[in-house]
Amino acid sequence: MLRIHVRDVRIRKGMKVSELIDSMRSMGGFSAQNMISGIDILERMLADRDSFNFLSFPADIVATGMRGMIADSVKNFDAIITTCGTLDHDLAKAHGGKYSHGSFDVDDRKLHRLNIYRLGNIFIERDEYGLELEEAFNEIMEDICRSYPDRKEYSPSELLAEFGKRVKDEHSILRQAYLNKVPVFVPGIVDGAFGTQMMLFFRRKGLKLDLIKDEAVLGDIAFDNKTTGALMIGGGISKHHVIWWNQFKGGLDYAVYITTASQYDGSLSGARLTEAVSWGKVKEKARYATIDGDATIILPVMYAYLGI
Repeated sequence: MLRIHVRDVRIRKGMKVSELIDSMRSMGGFSAQNMISGIDILERMLADRDSFNFLSFPADIVATGMRGMIADSVKNFDAIITTCGTLDHDLAKAHGGKYSHGSFDVDDRKLHRLNIYRLGNIFIERDEYGLELEEAFNEIMEDICRSYPDRKEYSPSELLAEFGKRVKDEHSILRQAYLNKVPVFVPGIVDGAFGTQMMLFFRRKGLKLDLIKDEAVLGDIAFDNKTTGALMIGGGISKHHVIWWNQFKGGLDYAVYITTASQYDGSLSGARLTEAVSWGKVKEKARYATIDGDATIILPVMYAYLGI
């Protein structure tokens, strides 16, 4: 119990990320120690060739400069589960949409009059988001229809693979998922601008969306893979869909969760991974860590150390 003693971390100018993390291993203390555990679990998970690994995240971080970093890391995972807003921001940016530094402390009434959306401390001009997305969606969707004139039905993951095939931005998450043959699952695909554009276009063209088909694919993944792992950034539907389907195989074998939410309101976003053990969504003997903190700080450090 008292085997490992706390040591002081010594910082020097020009220190490598790997040197910093290694020096932090014996510092003890709060979320830093959980981050170290998360790094070690991720390293083991990604090295396990028998493990089918999920990456899940919400849309908000895609609006930041982390989009390209996440796109670059897609090749290290076997499936992505995310939210509709990810598609909104990914396509808007791929089509030239410009997002700006902003502030949490601002008069939102003034922003509304200036046609500026605020996402935390990111400012987005209306035409840089809605108009760019609308143009990108319709341009790509028309090309899909020309390519498959007789096809009338798609699952969300099939449709997003076709989008990734056509996106002309190598920093796009959809593009990298397509190039690396990583399916993108969006269980709440109608909950955003992409979903609204899809509804309008599909009604006009007489197309159908098969949501259940993707659920069947996720079920097959759960039943066909003895070992599974997940890096889950933020909570909500993207996190829950990962742990929900993994309960049918007895739970995740590896799990790392980054969150800023509190567990004391009973929310899924606030629930620590140990709670998922009670549901059988994470195995009792799994290697898992919950890291409390802002993913825009934590994830770049973890990725830099692991080189992913």
